[in-house]
Amino acid sequence: MNMTLRWFGHLDDSVTLKQIKQIPKVGGIVGTLNDLKAGEAWPLSRIRALHREVTLEGFSLEVIESVNIHEDIKLGLPSRDKYIEAYIETIRRLASVGVKVICYNFMPVFDWTRSDLAKVLPDKSTVLAYERAKVEAIDPNSLLSHLTGGAGGFSLPGWEPERLQEIVPLLEAYQHITEEQLFLNLTYFLEKTVPVAAECGVKLAIHPDDPPWPVFGLPRIVKNKSDLIRIIEAVDHPSNSLTLCSGSLGASLTNDLSDIFQTFLERDRVAFVHLRNIRHEPNGDFYETAHCDEAGSVPMTHLIKLLSTYNYQGFIRPDHGRMIWGEKARPGYGLYDRALGAMYIQGQWDSFANQREGRSEYETSRNA
Repeated sequence: MNMTLRWFGHLDDSVTLKQIKQIPKVGGIVGTLNDLKAGEAWPLSRIRALHREVTLEGFSLEVIESVNIHEDIKLGLPSRDKYIEAYIETIRRLASVGVKVICYNFMPVFDWTRSDLAKVLPDKSTVLAYERAKVEAIDPNSLLSHLTGGAGGFSLPGWEPERLQEIVPLLEAYQHITEEQLFLNLTYFLEKTVPVAAECGVKLAIHPDDPPWPVFGLPRIVKNKSDLIRIIEAVDHPSNSLTLCSGSLGASLTNDLSDIFQTFLERDRVAFVHLRNIRHEPNGDFYETAHCDEAGSVPMTHLIKLLSTYNYQGFIRPDHGRMIWGEKARPGYGLYDRALGAMYIQGQWDSFANQREGRSEYETSRNA
């Protein structure tokens, strides 16, 4: 397991690399160039500068999240080919500095949806939450204003204002796009990009829909186990891989997370893992929680045990944390609770690794 932490860059993150360096066992940064527009080839100079900044602090830069996909690709418009060529060039340039995994999603218009960025829990921490009735009752422009206004001045990945300023025409463009058509458009994209990724030693790791059901009538095609199987079989190559996100997939009560993780670990098609806990409400709403088992509805210990059982050697990060101890940061991406999450995951991993190798905790600590 390679423990990482997501970082948005020194100009757009309250958390510094020096602070992340103090979290034990975090050896890699999940980087991005969040200010670049979808469809634009990432400049090599910017990629090298990011790589230099990260590696000078002693981290690796082997995972990028995300290289956003232009809507014309998702819509299957004739213009998609020029944007796919730009994406291919970005893959090549990222590979040139040692990037091994590119996390991306194929969600139309919105990369993720929440009704609240700061739901207050009984312990006075705040978390991201989804209330279906609120989302269904609000128009997309109002939701955009609500979320960006509650982000504390930070950009929200997937909710870039310049991309969503024409939100009504975008939604209209998808009115006649079915799930089947969206899947065919994804397959077209993968047929063009996976061979290049394979040539470069890169895995494209699609992220599940968040939440895994239609929002504002938009189609969703990365919702469950059958969707994931269909995607990896569409272009059956290890470079066509998955990001398994326990919070996104776990938002649906019909998803068996244990079965999903085991299925794709057995197939060796998991390039990246996001571990996040959520608590289901009786009506199907959910909110995010601390990472430990008892805080939420996700079987975190069991998922970590599965990763250990399969001796998972890919990349992992603690996903969205609570905002605690008065921290002011991008919602879901503060330092403190993600650091706690990293240690919770690492502690579980170490315990299961010791069991797997037949070592007692005493022997392990003594040898250290």
